[in-house]
Amino acid sequence: MARNPYYPKQVYRYQLDPESVDILAFCTKNPQPMLEHLDELKDFRQLWYVTLTPYGRDIEPNVPDKHHTIEAIQKLAKKVGRDSVILRYDPVFLSEKYSKGYHRRAFYKIAKMLQGYVSRIVISYIDLYEKTKKNFPEVREVSWEDQVELTQYFAYTAAYFGMRVYTCLEDPRLAAYGVNTSGCMSEELLEETLGIELNVPKLTPAREGCSCLLGNDIGAYNTCAHFCRYCYANYDQELVLRNMKDHDPKSPLLIGHLQKDDVVKDVKQVSWLDPQLKLVL
Repeated sequence: MARNPYYPKQVYRYQLDPESVDILAFCTKNPQPMLEHLDELKDFRQLWYVTLTPYGRDIEPNVPDKHHTIEAIQKLAKKVGRDSVILRYDPVFLSEKYSKGYHRRAFYKIAKMLQGYVSRIVISYIDLYEKTKKNFPEVREVSWEDQVELTQYFAYTAAYFGMRVYTCLEDPRLAAYGVNTSGCMSEELLEETLGIELNVPKLTPAREGCSCLLGNDIGAYNTCAHFCRYCYANYDQELVLRNMKDHDPKSPLLIGHLQKDDVVKDVKQVSWLDPQLKLVL
């Protein structure tokens, strides 16, 4: 079950079984706790987006050590397959400490350590959401000239290590510098990554210009204690800590329990898998 973030008394109920779910897509900065449970998910098609950035505790206070995350990515890729793990190097921002040179060195090291474990890397430049500006007031957007310079380097370095760079809702003109700008969770990417064919109905984009296939999101805002300064999903730390105290592993809700006045709606789950066999001639 998942609450509607805009109408909390409305609760959506999903069936989580391989017959009802085409793909389970995970987005995380720390896959380590899930590694011992992967056998429980072996009947699902899985796609893992693991975010790994070069920032320190001044920006990401509670994110696990980067080397531990890299080891977890390597173990994850061995378990679910290289194509099912996509690295996210985002958001990219610049400062006196985190300069273009810093990003070049960090990206090279990460790509080198994950060579053979991932084949796709998603990048995006920081978006100044209201929550981001509240939590990180000194951050600034990355200029077009700096985006071009960094994108060229990321694309060249990734290619050197056998990887392809995709952008997440960035200017399509960046395609001229060696990256794929068609989307980070597009129909094309999902089909190519998982070796399937999809028959997707016309959907309303989550954001203008976004091509991601966001079927159903069972996450929740204000539930992550990493407290990254650029975060757009947390309003404040006190609310996060209160919510975390209300987490019950036995509850179908991520936070708290079903209340008497909640309105529960069973979500109509329709498969987008195309059963037709397509031959490439």
